[in-house]
Amino acid sequence: MPTQSDINRPSTGTISNDVGRNAHVPSFTQTMNPSTPSDRPDWVPPDAGPGFTTRIMPGMASPENPPPGSPARTVPPRRQPPDVDTLAAGVLARDPALLGRAITLVESNAPAHQAQAQRLLAQLLPHTGKARRVGITGIPGAGKSTFIEAFGVHLCEQGHRVAVLAVDPSSSVHGGSILADKVRMEKLGRHDNAFIRPSPSAGSLGGVTRKSREVILVCEAAGFDTIIVETVGVGQNEVAVRSMVDLFMVLMIAGAGDEMQGIKKGVVELGDLFVVNKADGDNAPRCQAARAELRRVLHYLQPATPGWETPVLTASALTGAGVPEVAAKVADYMANVTASGVLAKRRRTQAVEWMHALIAEGLRSRFYGSPDVRARLEATERAVADGRLPVVAAAQALLDATQ
Repeated sequence: MPTQSDINRPSTGTISNDVGRNAHVPSFTQTMNPSTPSDRPDWVPPDAGPGFTTRIMPGMASPENPPPGSPARTVPPRRQPPDVDTLAAGVLARDPALLGRAITLVESNAPAHQAQAQRLLAQLLPHTGKARRVGITGIPGAGKSTFIEAFGVHLCEQGHRVAVLAVDPSSSVHGGSILADKVRMEKLGRHDNAFIRPSPSAGSLGGVTRKSREVILVCEAAGFDTIIVETVGVGQNEVAVRSMVDLFMVLMIAGAGDEMQGIKKGVVELGDLFVVNKADGDNAPRCQAARAELRRVLHYLQPATPGWETPVLTASALTGAGVPEVAAKVADYMANVTASGVLAKRRRTQAVEWMHALIAEGLRSRFYGSPDVRARLEATERAVADGRLPVVAAAQALLDATQ
């Protein structure tokens, strides 16, 4: 049995992250000597100061020299991450473990990982572009996860390989995310033809993550023919998923609003397929009424996709009723846009939009990473907060500092 000293002693490779937690209590990492850069994981910012206390803690003594009173233990070597070539080969071989690690690499914001991620995507890019990309959104409580499970299981039973990229909202207070979508999709997660990857929104607007496009490409290279992107519960204007999918499905529920609410510009005018969910039991008549009402609304709106009349269906994720009809309508849509050339045109447009989004993101990162901006930012923020400097003048002064 381990002694109390063993319990209090950090094990080899223990990582401590005290940022934003227990700031009033000195952590045991703060009692150590300042670490050298080699003591920290590679995802720690290179310019992180002493306030960023994440570091690799020294482990226990070697097996030949165990602490007094404790039995000798073998310390396993630290597992080295696979290189880019290994990850690419694993993704193409449909290895789920290496697929998950490849997505982790792509989603990482560490500068050391971003260059590797780009090399990985370059190797996988020739094997992408053959899947159906379906975005599913809806208000909180519309039953997105339950519907996606029923929809995904139906597709898998038809012989399709389905990857679900579920975006979970991150807390605006502490930044954490529960990532419960995979737990909700237990039946789909057990299917051999399915892969579920929950990811935190991490403050990104639009219902998706900053790296959702890259993850779609990785899953396509792994041989999945249907990619489902589940957004967080969205409102009228959170429609970023539209710019990365082929078909935009909107889940509705009965009693969500009147006709004037539906006519408002936003997510409704961008939908390619509407599904009134929870059409079961006593709620079925209300869902049929909601379907009729939504069809009247769509009559006044221009279709989101040229040559396609936007349908409205009802379904029950609980009983499975209507799910096969939704799958059939998705197949009809893909056949229509492929034959008309709309799909190829939309994907070219989306690639250009992605480029501009990355440019905007890169400019923002360079701006806040500029030494001149960082030197002036705190004082400028105080001046704005105290009312001594107009906001517009403050922003212009910081922008001029980068020239």
